[in-house]
Amino acid sequence: MRRIVVKASIATVLSIAASLGLAMSVVPLLGGVVDGNAWLMTVLCPLLIAFPASAYQFWQHERLRAARDEIGRLHGELTSAHAALAQRARRDGMTGLLNRESFFGDASRLSAQDEGGALLVVDADHFKTINDRFGHPAGDAALLAITAAMKGLLRKGDLCGRIGGEEFAIYLPGTTDAETRVIAERLRAAVAAVRFEAPDGTKVPLSVSIGGARAGPGRNFEQVMTEADRLLYKAKRRGRDRVAFAGRVAQAA
Repeated sequence: MRRIVVKASIATVLSIAASLGLAMSVVPLLGGVVDGNAWLMTVLCPLLIAFPASAYQFWQHERLRAARDEIGRLHGELTSAHAALAQRARRDGMTGLLNRESFFGDASRLSAQDEGGALLVVDADHFKTINDRFGHPAGDAALLAITAAMKGLLRKGDLCGRIGGEEFAIYLPGTTDAETRVIAERLRAAVAAVRFEAPDGTKVPLSVSIGGARAGPGRNFEQVMTEADRLLYKAKRRGRDRVAFAGRVAQAA
């Protein structure tokens, strides 16, 4: 409000100065005389008209500026909320990993550009038994423990998603077969090392079976997924808690 009054006062002073200048220059040219009443009117008219008109105009300007600022703030909040919702829509609600659709979309695009990558499909062993014996909250806690163990070993640029109830997928860009086997074995061992307890205090061993397949340009990602799935079930048939990659099944140490 103070800024409005100051601006309106300046505008009024300028109006009075312009009015006085006009009276002193134009009235004599027209043969008139600027007397006391004329001087009074020359000052009062701008004072009574210019000040309220200027104040109103500046007030309206301030309102518009405040409205623009508020619209800008709301637009920023809306943009941030939209980005957060878009990101949340890409994530699994429980684990925070990429959901199935987002994982396959990102991994498929990355695979098409990657000269040497691999896909791992990871499945929690005996998960139904945990759910049936200890309840679904215990099963959820077991999945979170498995997720934490795997995330601790992922490299920057690796993709990890939850693609089913107890099934995960990991895309490893730029890895050789030997490197993929080492990473997969570390993932398996990390989960096996988890000390998990059910709500009643029962110690429950956790393990995963892993199937992996080579990916990259020229390889259809659906076919890569099919191959990794096939090897995953091969690892399960061989006794679970194993890694099967490129036709070779590594037994747990």
